[in-house]
Amino acid sequence: QVQLQESGPGLVKPSQTLSLTCAISGGSITTNYYSWSWVRQPPGKGLEWIGYINYSGSTYYSPSLKSRTSISRDTSKNQFTLQLTSVTPEDTAVYYCTGGEDNSPHWWGQGTQVTVSA
Repeated sequence: QVQLQESGPGLVKPSQTLSLTCAISGGSITTNYYSWSWVRQPPGKGLEWIGYINYSGSTYYSPSLKSRTSISRDTSKNQFTLQLTSVTPEDTAVYYCTGGEDNSPHWWGQGTQVTVSA
């Protein structure tokens, strides 16, 4: 079955770029009709969808984060990445990568804590 694993630094300074990688095993990032998303959850708050990249490489971002967000993929490594620029303490959250058919989050990584602090 498909398994997802987030990786990246757990501490980022304000104004810097947050970079995370999601490794996919048990499935292909290019499988037809699959899409791969980043979701985050600030402490004590609900889930917030950040954006996705689909099986053909097309991306779409939350309007509130679009100007700061870039999602890309490496098909040879079967992984995709998140870059969030100009971070502030409000970007502190647990970040999850997800995947599924028809943009449904059937699979989730375990999540990784990212803290933005000087």
